[in-house]
Amino acid sequence: MSTSTRSALLTHDVGLHARPSVKLTKLAKSYGSSVELAVTEGGPWIDAKSIVKVMATKAPRDTRLYFRAEGADSAAAVTALAELVERDFDEGAAHAAES
Repeated sequence: MSTSTRSALLTHDVGLHARPSVKLTKLAKSYGSSVELAVTEGGPWIDAKSIVKVMATKAPRDTRLYFRAEGADSAAAVTALAELVERDFDEGAAHAAES
């Protein structure tokens, strides 16, 4: 089975709070691979498909998030998750418009 890893810097103003956590877990659930998340390269690793576990990381802004996935679509899963984080959960434009 194929395993893939990738990381991304969390730049969201308030870190990994409710809205970004929901977007992240929803995206993770769209892949068949098992997907895990950690806030340090060595873990501990948590199930990225669990909203409770993702929110419990309480990762603040400027935390590097590490993703790893195992399964047929693992490369696509970690790429999509890292890109979501890099795009500021698609909320950057909304936040700029509110300012």
